[in-house]
Amino acid sequence: MQAEAKPSAKFHHMKEGTAEDWAIIGSEAANHAKGLPARLLEHLSLLAGDCGGFPVDRLTHCLQTATLAHKDGKDEEYVVCALLHDIGDTLGPANHADIAATILEPYVSPDNHWMVKHHAEFQGYYFLHYLGLDRNMREQYRDHPLYEYTLEFIDKYDAPAFDPDAETYPLAFFEPMVERVFARPKKSMYMREDADMYDTAEA
Repeated sequence: MQAEAKPSAKFHHMKEGTAEDWAIIGSEAANHAKGLPARLLEHLSLLAGDCGGFPVDRLTHCLQTATLAHKDGKDEEYVVCALLHDIGDTLGPANHADIAATILEPYVSPDNHWMVKHHAEFQGYYFLHYLGLDRNMREQYRDHPLYEYTLEFIDKYDAPAFDPDAETYPLAFFEPMVERVFARPKKSMYMREDADMYDTAEA
């Protein structure tokens, strides 16, 4: 028996769209958004086996960073940020921190978003001078209220997470955390103030 085709919008140009069309699209968008945690974990897995010259592959580095943060008592959102901070390595080698921060921004606090967005500049202290660049790039943020917050992330969790012998929790350990953090966006241009994105789409 052939499966019934899903309804779809009828317009060929957005100016022709009707409320019914956008109700269909909104419903599909909500269903697609619910699959985001699985897609993120799948994309993160692409970092496995890619060492890029480092002592461990990029996935292990992400897992170790999250493991250190979790063992140190950081909350679930922070741990997920630690896990995903380098997810942009595959598609954004020139701006990986921006990519991770953009993915996380609707789902995490402004503090954690800022930390992830600027972590590359902060970690650069350890190596940028070897590339002929300014290792003190992070000093432009010295007076920012999140300077110490981001410095802690680098010094305690990100920078030490290249040890082949260190305890490293498996990706499966973090999957439920990713699912919970990405269950609902905190903010989005597609959300009404009186409803979350999924309620809006399903209305």
